[in-house]
Amino acid sequence: MVELLTRILGRMPIGWLQLFHSKGRLAAALAGVAFANVLVFVQLGILGALNTNIVAGYSLFDADIMVSASDANTMTDGSNVPRQRMFQALAVPGIVDAMPLYIGVADWVQANGTTISFRVYGVDPLAGNFLSAKVGADVSHLQLLGTALLDQRTRGVSADFLGGFGPSNPLRFEMRNETLTVKGQFTLGSGFSEDGNLIVSDQTFLRLFDNRASGAPNHIFLKVQKGMNPQHVIERLKQVLPTDITRIRTVAEAASEDQVYQTTERPTGLIFGFGVVVGVLVGFVIVYQVLSTDVADHLKEYATFKAMGYEQRFFTSIVLEEAVILAVLGFIPGYIIAQTLYIGLASMTGLPVAMTLTRVIWVFAGTVIACAASGIFATRRLAAADPADLF
Repeated sequence: MVELLTRILGRMPIGWLQLFHSKGRLAAALAGVAFANVLVFVQLGILGALNTNIVAGYSLFDADIMVSASDANTMTDGSNVPRQRMFQALAVPGIVDAMPLYIGVADWVQANGTTISFRVYGVDPLAGNFLSAKVGADVSHLQLLGTALLDQRTRGVSADFLGGFGPSNPLRFEMRNETLTVKGQFTLGSGFSEDGNLIVSDQTFLRLFDNRASGAPNHIFLKVQKGMNPQHVIERLKQVLPTDITRIRTVAEAASEDQVYQTTERPTGLIFGFGVVVGVLVGFVIVYQVLSTDVADHLKEYATFKAMGYEQRFFTSIVLEEAVILAVLGFIPGYIIAQTLYIGLASMTGLPVAMTLTRVIWVFAGTVIACAASGIFATRRLAAADPADLF
């Protein structure tokens, strides 16, 4: 290691030798950096799962424009939209098709007494062109009243159970005093508030949620004529629909705004975002304490070098060397532990917690920057010191 660092630095690796000289302090510092990395990774992983889960709901549908109530900040909150908006939109040049979307939450009590919470989507079974490839041809089954498609990644239901039924061997269960017959599956995944997802026809949805009316869907999806710019069509829609009580956006914009809202204004997003900041601060403080202590312990040696004419940048390079070494060596165990936790979290919760290369690069870069900043702060005392006063 000494030879390698000597070749890289072009001088003796004084920082490495000082760190390695006090093995106990080095171990404590590496443990602190690793802990900070684990904390940041876990917070970012859960925040990433939240963002993935938000977009997943939109990925079930293939549409260009989404019409919602003005207070609909997410896919599931806000007021309902009058169904008449759909017919008004169909009269706008450039709109070729429309479909109302109904969304509700219902609980299924299993035979063993456990409760599964479903997000239920009510769609027009004849509007299969509004459903993505995730749903597939199984949407044709929804034409029969009381049939449903079930999310095969539903949390709390065994994979063996989910794999044991199909169109020829349907699953039947009671929910909200209605019997549902599940004849098909799709893959989406559980969320933070619901365990899974169901897709039913609009008529089946209205039977399940008898307090809902067909004239008041949650959103309206629109398809634009091929070759036309959706933004141009949106401008036309805004001239027809009341913009004070209606939001008209592309589906991509709706998903993006949903993410921003839930990560910056909802408690869940704010908590995990704050956790990332705490992790960075923990790492910064730990490395600063280690490096400042190391500088204090070797202050007389540094003073000797300073009296010999060495400039401040020489001492800064030594401390930065130590900081980068701590960042790199502390990052490795932090990454390994975080990857293990990701696998465990995904298995236990069903949330899409996964490590990404982009996240690894950003966390590593942030670790190096935070450690380097700690090193620069730790050298301030030495920069202002007079060699004559240090003996």
